[in-house]
Amino acid sequence: MAGPPAASIVPATVTRVPSLQSLVTASGEIVAARYADIGSNMMGRLVSLMVKEGDTVKTGQILARIDPIQASAAAAAADASVAALESDANAAATTERTSQAALAEARSRASEAAKALARAMQLRDAGLLPAADFDRAALAAEAADAQATSAIAALDRSRQAAVAAGQRVSQARAERARARDQLQKTEVTAPIDGIVTRLDVEVGEMVVIGVQNQPGTILMTISDLSSINAEVKVAEADVMRLSVGLTAAITLEAVPGRRFAGRVAEIGASALPQLGAQAAAREFRVKVRLDAADASLRPGLTSDVEIVAAEKTGALVVPLQSVVERSGQRGVFVLDGDSARFTPVTTGIIGGLTIEVDGVPEGTAIAAGPIQTLRTLTDGALIQRAGPVR
Repeated sequence: MAGPPAASIVPATVTRVPSLQSLVTASGEIVAARYADIGSNMMGRLVSLMVKEGDTVKTGQILARIDPIQASAAAAAADASVAALESDANAAATTERTSQAALAEARSRASEAAKALARAMQLRDAGLLPAADFDRAALAAEAADAQATSAIAALDRSRQAAVAAGQRVSQARAERARARDQLQKTEVTAPIDGIVTRLDVEVGEMVVIGVQNQPGTILMTISDLSSINAEVKVAEADVMRLSVGLTAAITLEAVPGRRFAGRVAEIGASALPQLGAQAAAREFRVKVRLDAADASLRPGLTSDVEIVAAEKTGALVVPLQSVVERSGQRGVFVLDGDSARFTPVTTGIIGGLTIEVDGVPEGTAIAAGPIQTLRTLTDGALIQRAGPVR
């Protein structure tokens, strides 16, 4: 009775490679590592533009102007209000000082009148002062006390007026600062050094400021091209293999035949929002910093990135599809004459279509396919070699 037919397999050999790299590939675009979208803090008509796309600008340079007429009028009115109220406050302060002097004088008179009354009382008790003279001294002391009390009340009123005047000045100065700030904001200035990489407005357009759920007008974008990133989207299956500092190679469709070296600079902490209702694989934003910035590169250029997630020198490798699982254990089918023997292996990094293995010596012949045959191949099964050794 004939046994089961021999399985037709494609042989391969365990080989040692000088270097095995596990790569993560992703696509995205070139962006400046540092850039600023320039909006406006004032609503109004754009009356002038001092730059055009491609211009180099410096921090603080005036880029555009919003119609300043209303803001200038408000600032002038605030200046006049402060000047008038400061004059009132100075007058109130002068009145307070006058009241303080009047009180000091009244208290001095009251003190002298009290002393005179005390002397008159001693003379009266000794029978040396007529009653009429004593009465006059008593009335004088009483009048001096009344004048001192009146001077105290006058000083309190002048102090209250001075405090109120000072508060009005403070409020007016705050309003003046706000008006000047609004006037200053009619001049849009550059927050960073860089190049105008996008200009979205023309002179005469209305500029609006952002409010809740409604973005404001973006006038332009300034990019600092002294440091450039390739910003790519990495699938969730690969992002956990990455870490900051890994080396990468960047290629651009706009610059064929050239590879730019770089390193992973930033890995997104959360997945990017999904667009549309259909569920899709999650992606994470990864920024790869180019080692050397190139003045010819511009934000928005499409880029492809290969990140070296792991690297091994002198690794033993086999075709990726030759590794199968039996009873929860990974292994390969070693070719022994006309049979295949399942041999457990420990796997390492994956590089393209090959995988690192440990457990079989270099040069060992193994079964590399077809995959449909390997899925059902059993330990010790008869085999028939087909095709050249890979």
